[in-house]
Amino acid sequence: MGRSSLESPCRMTILMETTPYKACLFDLDGTLVDTLFSIAHFGNGALESFGLPAIAPAAYKRLVGNGADVLIQRMLETVGARLRPEDVKALRAEYDRRYEADPLALAGPYPGLPDVLARLHERGVLLGVLSNKPDNMTQYIASAFYGKVLSQVRGQREGSPKKPDPAVPLEMAAAWGLSPGEILYIGDSGVDMETGKNAGMDACGVLWGFRDEEELRRCGAVYLAGDPAQLLQAALGKGRKA
Repeated sequence: MGRSSLESPCRMTILMETTPYKACLFDLDGTLVDTLFSIAHFGNGALESFGLPAIAPAAYKRLVGNGADVLIQRMLETVGARLRPEDVKALRAEYDRRYEADPLALAGPYPGLPDVLARLHERGVLLGVLSNKPDNMTQYIASAFYGKVLSQVRGQREGSPKKPDPAVPLEMAAAWGLSPGEILYIGDSGVDMETGKNAGMDACGVLWGFRDEEELRRCGAVYLAGDPAQLLQAALGKGRKA
């Protein structure tokens, strides 16, 4: 029997030496933007339209991070529902329809982060976003809250591998003309820590997001940030080691 999609394959990793960073690449959900209640609102609306029970918003912290298809799969696992493949596809379409109609509903930047990104931008640090959220939604939400300081934004595009595959972060590094070691990858989940590790980038785990410190450590965090000030220090190569 296969491993549940809720399980993490992460393992411990060796910490890398502190280096100065010329760019920071951020995850979106749970890292830059608090979208938990937004995702829960649209996810539960889609479930209820199929006659299925709602899921507590806090439970969505364990469901997100691997893209919308996996989110739908995990939602169905959580409510104990088995649907035909065509109905799973229809549920995903209903979720997308609801979310795309009002993508900023119940969402907002975490306090203090707009100032941190503005300060990094002023120092000449390049800033980008990489998410497993569909590209159109990633572009819209990132631009709404941080658009003035971001030079690259990538969500999930058809034909492109999802995180933690290193292909897209390496493409973004090349577009900046930087080596992976010059970039700090910042996120709130094990998937994000593995993304940084797989791409040869140091990874900083933020503790205000959807996953816990133990997962971030296990999956390769080089730094941990409990607040925006600690994130700024990590981005400057002076952060709290994991």
